[in-house]
Amino acid sequence: MKYDVIIIGAGPGGIFSALELMKRRPDLKVAVFEAGYPLEKRRCPIDGKKVKTCVHCSTCAIMKGFGGAGAFSDGKYNITNDFGGTLYEYIGREKALELMEYVDGINVSHGGEGTKRYTTAGSEFKKICMQNKLTLLDASVRHLGTDINYVVLGRLYEEMKDRIEFRFMTPVEDIQPIDGGYRVIFSGGQEECRYCIVSVGRSGSKWMEHVCRELEIPTCSNRVDIGVRVELPAVIFSHLTDKLYESKIVYRTEKFEDNVRTFCMNPNGIVVNENTNGIVTVNGHSFEDPARKTENTNFALLVSKHFSDPFKDSNGYGESIARLSNMLGGGVIVQRFGDLERGRRSNEKRIREGTVRPTLDATPGDLSLVLPKRILDGIIEMIYALDKIAPGTANDDTLLYGVEVKFYNMEVKLDESLETNHPGLFVIGDGSGVTHSLSHASASGVYVARCLAERA
Repeated sequence: MKYDVIIIGAGPGGIFSALELMKRRPDLKVAVFEAGYPLEKRRCPIDGKKVKTCVHCSTCAIMKGFGGAGAFSDGKYNITNDFGGTLYEYIGREKALELMEYVDGINVSHGGEGTKRYTTAGSEFKKICMQNKLTLLDASVRHLGTDINYVVLGRLYEEMKDRIEFRFMTPVEDIQPIDGGYRVIFSGGQEECRYCIVSVGRSGSKWMEHVCRELEIPTCSNRVDIGVRVELPAVIFSHLTDKLYESKIVYRTEKFEDNVRTFCMNPNGIVVNENTNGIVTVNGHSFEDPARKTENTNFALLVSKHFSDPFKDSNGYGESIARLSNMLGGGVIVQRFGDLERGRRSNEKRIREGTVRPTLDATPGDLSLVLPKRILDGIIEMIYALDKIAPGTANDDTLLYGVEVKFYNMEVKLDESLETNHPGLFVIGDGSGVTHSLSHASASGVYVARCLAERA
């Protein structure tokens, strides 16, 4: 066979698999097939001036390409088993943390040496949160920033490009088991390998469903997270972000006893569009470069929804809500919290006269026409709960962007080596439904590479 290992997807999982194989087994012939562009060619046409909304490119430069969907994120690597995935259920808590620390060391040595690592350990805010019916989760977080994250990825590629074969703009259509390995089929050709590592991320969720169905790989439904992105003056959360940077706070609502959590906090950051399977949702970025910082902080408030029989399409549920937002607003909708509480849609005049200057050009609207009442009630409760530890959160001019949806791939049934019921076929990263973060996805890539290095 031409290749010993073919890796499908050049996101964090695929990158760290290739890097670890290159280090441990330089004798193996490894190829990475990626549906998107090389890092330096990834360009989104939205400039905020001439092009303000998604134009639905044939290949989304934000979601696909070297670095995956995390390439233009704010580069937060959360080193914890408390959130970000369930990798520890397969490989153990100690091993999972050890691998995340290993990934952190690689990032630091490839351009992240000047970045700061934060921790919630021993934080006085844990007590303050508990006194206000909030829970602050334990974590250690390395914040690279969108700019340094790009530098790290570029250096990783430079280290690998002459020893690992990368095939960009080569979306894989199918995987077929053959005698002694696998045939990987793509537009215009096919290649064979002894081992195949699938690392397609969330953007490859529908393709992953197809592969699991065709190869009869057992799966189970996962959750979907639905909510809004909050934007407010950075000073309101500065006492938290200055010490913790990323504070994962959970609130259990009184009305429905649903869990609402903060997610992806971006101090002095910006709100951005995100395109998933043609649906425009919202996300946030932040930068290490002081010149690129803003006066605002943004973070998501998300409600997790788990479904039981007979309904199994949790992602479809999230997509339908996001499509409704796109239908009403032509993309992302923005609303002042005061307008939401008064039951009226926001307009350009009220937003312009507000004290929070939006960092994303979104359509003023009414989120109550988009989000289900149960989810919206939970978000409103959470905002008032946060207002107790960060006074000003519930101000009228606080901006809410919607919708933010975190799609999770169905969970693929894997063994302790992250191997499917087909020997030699591994599934890692967010495409597996097992990991939901940069650190967990990267760690899963290292883990599988080490398993293969011993076996191949």
